Amino acid sequence: MGKLLVFLGLVIVLVGAILILLERFGLPRLPGDIVIEREKFTVYIPIATSIIISIVLTVLLFFVVRLFR
Repeated sequence: MGKLLVFLGLVIVLVGAILILLERFGLPRLPGDIVIEREKFTVYIPIATSIIISIVLTVLLFFVVRLFR
């Protein structure tokens, strides 16, 4: 259990660092993301980004579970 927690902690740190770098260089909006801009507010609904993150995390967790079994 300890190894799994350390590994997940390292993954979280790595993902955080990647997000900071992407934010610095401008995180691209994918074609499936919805942006609604009005005079006083902006709504950003990242549908395509959420799907891609979900797929990546599913594959990553699949391999993590197989590794620690």
